[in-house]
Amino acid sequence: MNIGEVSRASGLPTKTIRYYEDIGLVRPARGTNGYREFSQQDAHKLFFLGRSRSLGFSIEECRTLLSLYEDRARASADVKAVAAEHLERIAQKIEELQALQSTLETLVTRCHGDDRPDCPILDDLAGHEVLTA
Repeated sequence: MNIGEVSRASGLPTKTIRYYEDIGLVRPARGTNGYREFSQQDAHKLFFLGRSRSLGFSIEECRTLLSLYEDRARASADVKAVAAEHLERIAQKIEELQALQSTLETLVTRCHGDDRPDCPILDDLAGHEVLTA
């Protein structure tokens, strides 16, 4: 398969496929003309990487997961550990986002949103409340 065909098969843009090749996640063969020749296995790896990235795994985590996928002697505990670590980071991020949401909801509620120049949102962003407390 050429890069356009493997792009359609994997659902990844050609630019992403070239990047994955540059960083060694896939290594397509080269024809005598120098063009990339992707195998079914390459297409499957690219789909795997696309799905992994869509779940938020980092490039290095994807590298680890791909290595584990290709290792038939792997322990599923190793795979679970990578996923559990990622899940914990997601949970932490959700907590951070909920705290941001709460703060912004409070600021928006406190702002009158009228023609007056005073604005609790801008005061908070400028640190006025902290500096005068």
